[in-house]
Amino acid sequence: MAIQEIKVPDIGDYTDVPIIEIHVQAGDRIQVEDPLITVESDKASMDVPAPAAGTVKELKVKLGDTVSEGSLVLLLESEAAAAGGADEKPAAPGGSEGQQGPPVAAPAPAVAAAPTASAGAAPSGPLVDFSRVHASPSARRLARELEVDLTRVPATGLKGRVTQEDIRNFAKGGAPAAQSTAAAASGGGGLDLLPWPQVDFSKFGPVETQPLSRIKKISGANLHRNWVQIPHVTNHDEADITELEAFRVQFNKDNEKSGVRVSMLAFMIKAAVATLKQFPEFNASLDGDQLILKRYYHIGFAADTPNGLVVPVIRDADKKGVVEIAQEMGTLAKLARDGKLKPDQMQGGCFTISSLGGIGGLYFTPIINAPEVAIMGVCRSFWKQVSPDGKHSEWRYMLPLSLSWDHRVIDGAAAARFNVHFANLLADMRRIIM
Repeated sequence: MAIQEIKVPDIGDYTDVPIIEIHVQAGDRIQVEDPLITVESDKASMDVPAPAAGTVKELKVKLGDTVSEGSLVLLLESEAAAAGGADEKPAAPGGSEGQQGPPVAAPAPAVAAAPTASAGAAPSGPLVDFSRVHASPSARRLARELEVDLTRVPATGLKGRVTQEDIRNFAKGGAPAAQSTAAAASGGGGLDLLPWPQVDFSKFGPVETQPLSRIKKISGANLHRNWVQIPHVTNHDEADITELEAFRVQFNKDNEKSGVRVSMLAFMIKAAVATLKQFPEFNASLDGDQLILKRYYHIGFAADTPNGLVVPVIRDADKKGVVEIAQEMGTLAKLARDGKLKPDQMQGGCFTISSLGGIGGLYFTPIINAPEVAIMGVCRSFWKQVSPDGKHSEWRYMLPLSLSWDHRVIDGAAAARFNVHFANLLADMRRIIM
């Protein structure tokens, strides 16, 4: 056994970049190219991969520390030390001749550069590769094997990472979509739009410049892609939740001492599952010319955080009761606010509910969370005087509904029926057990 020092690789001109994630701890057994830490510059996040297999002997950094090229990350108990020890600079793999760096870091830039070169992209240095593409070494290796240009793959992973699933989906025919997205982002060439106006706002008065949060950068790119590529239509309706709200308030009061508290959103998730079963085309995704109908029911909900919206997913919501859903929502929402959601806790959603009920408003057009084909938006409930027979009127508590749907998959009649069914279930939840 030999002890090897693992250091931060060549990350271009960046210095003192903060560590935002630590993926290993002392005693962990790691393989070559496993991610060790994730650092974040002002332009991108990047992984520091393991250059060798072995057991982590001791971590030399902690979350929030700042590091630069050559900073010591950990001590690795390696089973096979390279001849010449830690001072030897190994040849960079992946065909990147002439590229050198610290001994343990050399593989990382070479791996980053290889996918774009193999896919026919213009040559670029390590800094360009790191800033443009956020992907793990294993994802980069898969991209080389499938001859996929990583710079053209839409990212769906946490913090804008390109996942292996993204690469496989792209390899099955995602090039046209990615090209149109890239064209739109670079000035709208694919849509024949005018370039974005460049204005010196300080000429007109005092200004303050604030950087976008990491979440907003990632979600902004995804929302732009979804809005441009999906033909959105939104149907508005109202659900009478008078009895359900009274039951919810009484239930929370009865269970106050136990700490159990159920929100209206938990009932909506349960109603969404039942409605998706009734209208299976809403529980689907497009894959080229094929429609993938899902037989599972994972429901996402938009969670507000200090840095922007994220969408945690309640898995197998059809197998859980309202109380269990409410408790899981509370746990996921807290993780979201603390910035501790894991990637798998935001993946696999079939349908999303975006609720502005705690803020206000009446109706809005929520943007579909691709690859889903529909999303339900709800606003603050309000009291409304209604007359069922045109003669007698009464006050009812109404919930505004805004259903956005993909017109490539769903038509207007189906969307209207979906809203009506969803509203009927909220008006009388007993329908769900029938």
